[in-house]
Amino acid sequence: MRKWRVKIAGAGPYIVMVLGGAAVALGFNLMLIPVKLLSSGVSGIAMILGYVSGLNIALLYFALNVPILYWGYRVLGRRFILLSIVNVLATSLFLQLLPVLDLTQDRLLSAVFGGLLVGIGSAGALRYGGSTGGVDVVASIISRYKDVAVGFMIVALNTGIVAALGLLKHDWNAALYSMLSIYLTGKVIDVVHTPHRKVTAFIVTNRSQELASRLLTLPRGVTILKTRGAFTSEERDLLMTVTTRFELAELRKIVKGVDPKAFVNVVQTIDVIGEFRRS
Repeated sequence: MRKWRVKIAGAGPYIVMVLGGAAVALGFNLMLIPVKLLSSGVSGIAMILGYVSGLNIALLYFALNVPILYWGYRVLGRRFILLSIVNVLATSLFLQLLPVLDLTQDRLLSAVFGGLLVGIGSAGALRYGGSTGGVDVVASIISRYKDVAVGFMIVALNTGIVAALGLLKHDWNAALYSMLSIYLTGKVIDVVHTPHRKVTAFIVTNRSQELASRLLTLPRGVTILKTRGAFTSEERDLLMTVTTRFELAELRKIVKGVDPKAFVNVVQTIDVIGEFRRS
């Protein structure tokens, strides 16, 4: 029985990737695509190419993600990219299988509920250690090696995509409603996942050396401090590390794998002064 529980727990993130892909596809096919609105990132590029050329959006979405996922696999490692591949495959499959239904001609309603559905699917993927591919993978790569404004890059890309829709289709109402949808998607991700790009984790553990060596593979620096419990007077180690929201799910997995009884406090980090990456 225990073996079955372990197997189910191990499959949990992959199930979430599939469900997240279904939620994203529902947002596309039921809300955004019928009224010619856009989502963010690579999916937005696939949509605008589909609107202009008439090509299959599901196939465009998958094709655009393939080189990005390959790049991510070489740079970021196996688990994050495998989960992202499952999500992208699920999204592409559901986009192909689910009908495009014209539920409402009200673009405001479509933008709001489409943005919420896409945000829920994307946030679930990030929460369980994967992503929806595209810009999330690029942001993960950049945030691992460079302390740059990834958020600015994402906003600039989405602004360019939406502006292209307005220029190519001469429909600025659709462009503005798409911006609203993209904004709501981002807000849902922030609420469900974590609202800041950098976070600081404080970890109280009895297995500090083993845990520290594992955390260094993220790769982020780790500081070990001596602490003492006020109630028990027991001395333990406290590990402090600053990481990014893209690596937070992997940090949770590492801590649970090394010391399931560890106490972890994750707090928002506004800024970091000094060397953030580990060379």
